[in-house]
Amino acid sequence: MKRLAILGSTGSIGQSTLSIVEQFPERYSVASLAAGRNLEEALAQTVRWRPRMVSLATEELAGELSKRLRQAGVAGVDVVYGTEGTVACSTLDDADFVVSAIVGVSGLEATHAAILAGKPVGLANKECMVAAGEILTRAARERNVPILPIDSEHNAVHQCMRVGAHAEVKTIWLTASGGPFRQLPLDQFASITPEQALKHPTWVMGRRITIDSATMLNKGLEIIEACRLFDVPPSQVRVTVHPQSTVHSLVEFVDGSILAQISVTDMRLPILYALAYPERPASKLTFDLGALRHLDFEQPDFERFPCLRLAYEAAEKGGAHAIALNAADEVAVEAFLERSIPFTGIPRTIEAVLASTPEAHPATIAEVLAADQLARQMARAFVA
Repeated sequence: MKRLAILGSTGSIGQSTLSIVEQFPERYSVASLAAGRNLEEALAQTVRWRPRMVSLATEELAGELSKRLRQAGVAGVDVVYGTEGTVACSTLDDADFVVSAIVGVSGLEATHAAILAGKPVGLANKECMVAAGEILTRAARERNVPILPIDSEHNAVHQCMRVGAHAEVKTIWLTASGGPFRQLPLDQFASITPEQALKHPTWVMGRRITIDSATMLNKGLEIIEACRLFDVPPSQVRVTVHPQSTVHSLVEFVDGSILAQISVTDMRLPILYALAYPERPASKLTFDLGALRHLDFEQPDFERFPCLRLAYEAAEKGGAHAIALNAADEVAVEAFLERSIPFTGIPRTIEAVLASTPEAHPATIAEVLAADQLARQMARAFVA
């Protein structure tokens, strides 16, 4: 029985993870939940799964959850809050495996603490790896702790790389849907609305990641994540636009062989892969081969998607530039959704912040968070 700490339990990845627990009760149970601000869902999850510990964002929310649990007759659950509470959930002695699915850098300290505590991590939070991948991977290597990617693209790469040695890998190919504006004339980009950008052609995702898919900054973050997860330089990570989204990623080997990972567009499959690794439990997540009748692959247009170019530049420099890329994007996307800047203002904001970011390689999580805050301040100033 593998006991899970689920960070971001009320989000889509967290809920999909709990559906896997429900499907495989003989394999998995819930040790702790970090639920953020969603009090109602946190209450329902706690009553259903009876974890040892639950963390909410604030002391007030934690107090309200404790009160409601008493009213519901649920005892034996420690209710904690804030960053310290999330860290407590990720390092709980009862937890055998940590699912890191908190959006943004909010889950960074808890993810790092889990690795330091020797917990295997299923990583669904690319921002952690972008901002502090150098620190996280070093800590994982020193403690022989696996970091298993849950993002569909990196999970696909992980599966493909199991069949060859690291030195045999020539190129990692990350697939991208191209988002809703793959064929939109460039002169219309300045008038794109949030409503248009939030209509992803393939996936149902959160608001920020959906906008990032439309700008392809999401794929840029994945380039940096791939470099760190698989210990390769940016020159070995390429992007191909694949509108059908049936091939999740490919790995090209030095002998010319290319392996592709194909599966349903359902996040439960990569979650199950990470939880069960190195096993492959039988599941009902089958793929219809009829969907392979037509497959398109295109080179991305860097003029149409300048965020992708900026991501490669940040990947080459690493350190503070990777942190600034993510932080500036988060501020810019929020400003776009609030209609404070146009769609084209997102890459302009990121480029301005990167140009003002000094080269540095933070050595601690505290230094990473300080660099993140500095980049956000510069981005907000530029937006204003």
